[in-house]
Amino acid sequence: MPLTFCTTTDPADWIVNSPTPPSQLICFGPAGFEAYARVRYIRDPEHPGEHEADVGWVADRLRDIDQARRAVRLLAAHTSTPDDAYFCLWDGYGPSVPSLPEPIVHVPDRDHLLLSGPLSALDEWETVLGSHPGHPFPPAFVWPADHRWCFASDVDPHWAGIGANREAVAELIADPVLDVVDADPGAAQPAYR
Repeated sequence: MPLTFCTTTDPADWIVNSPTPPSQLICFGPAGFEAYARVRYIRDPEHPGEHEADVGWVADRLRDIDQARRAVRLLAAHTSTPDDAYFCLWDGYGPSVPSLPEPIVHVPDRDHLLLSGPLSALDEWETVLGSHPGHPFPPAFVWPADHRWCFASDVDPHWAGIGANREAVAELIADPVLDVVDADPGAAQPAYR
């Protein structure tokens, strides 16, 4: 079953109506999970004022979308609804975003298009959406219908935030391919200048 654009934003109400502070919401999803983690697309800054451009490119580093896919594949084992999931596409990605009318998922400082499909449909993300060549952007949010976890990948940080149960977070941290660390979503997170 492929990804399809939703005709209602109701499935995103748990995010839109969350009392979670805005900066925490767009980076980690709603509050209330047992554990949180960050999937670091690139390493954290090593000194104040460092720019992302200062980070040396590692030849075998997975693209952000591929890291997101791997994390979501691992998280798929921690939901009873892997075939019923939702994906938000930030409308600020410019020409890669399809020109569609409402409905729009509104969260503070961000608007998104909402898609649905099985978690495995993330494999066709750039095919369906026509992302920028060589740089497909991960979804801004991914969650299963049972709300057992939330993957959030905002445009500004160099990492994606995940809220889930402790077992899921431990599995992500133990993964030999991903660079995942525990996180406190209420604390200041490492940031590049």
